[in-house]
Amino acid sequence: MILIGQYDSPFVRRVGIALTLYGIPFEHRTWSAFKDADRLRAINPLCRVPTLVLDDGDVLTESHAMLDHLDSRVPAADALFPMREPERHRALSVATLATGLGDKAVALFYEQRMHAEVSKVWAERCRAQIAATLAALEADRAKRPGPYWFGERMGHADIAVACVLRFVGEAHPGVFALEGYPALAAHAARLEALPVFRSVAQTFIPPS
Repeated sequence: MILIGQYDSPFVRRVGIALTLYGIPFEHRTWSAFKDADRLRAINPLCRVPTLVLDDGDVLTESHAMLDHLDSRVPAADALFPMREPERHRALSVATLATGLGDKAVALFYEQRMHAEVSKVWAERCRAQIAATLAALEADRAKRPGPYWFGERMGHADIAVACVLRFVGEAHPGVFALEGYPALAAHAARLEALPVFRSVAQTFIPPS
C-alpha cells in the first residue's frame, strides 16, 4: 500500500495516523500536488493528495473513502468509525464538519496566497464558515466530558479534528486562535501529545 502526500495536509495525515494505528504496512511518498504534479497525475487524474494506492493497484482519491477501506480490513470492534447507528452517523457528522473546515481553510489560503487579486467577498465567506464551524465543534466537544469525543476510545472523528486544527493554526497563524475555543484546544493538545501524532506530523510548507 502506498500513501502519497505530505503530512502537513490534514487529509493525508489522518490517513497516515489510521494506517499507523492499525499496524498496516505502507510506503509513504511525500509528493507535492504542485512540485510532483506530473507523476501524481499519472496515478490520480485529479492530481491531489492524499492518494492511496492499494495492494492490488486500485487507487483511492479521497480521505474518507480511504478510511472506510481501512476500517474494512480490521475487526469491526477495532474500526475507528462505529459500525452501528446512531453512533456511526454522530461520528461521521463530527468528522465531516472537521474535514469541511479543512477544505475552507485550504480555500482561504489559496485565495490569499495564490491569486493576484484577492476576492474580499470569497475570503470573508471562508472566514465566516471557518469561524462558524469552529464554534459548532467547540459547543459539541464542550458538552462531552470523556477523554475523546465519544468516550474512552479514540476514533476517526477525534483524529480529523486534531489534524485540521493544527493545519488551520499553521496555515492561518493568529487568525483563528484556539484560545477562544478551550474545549477544542484541550482536545488537540491531548491528541498531539500521543506518540502516533508526534511521529505522523510535518510543519506546514506553503505551496510554491
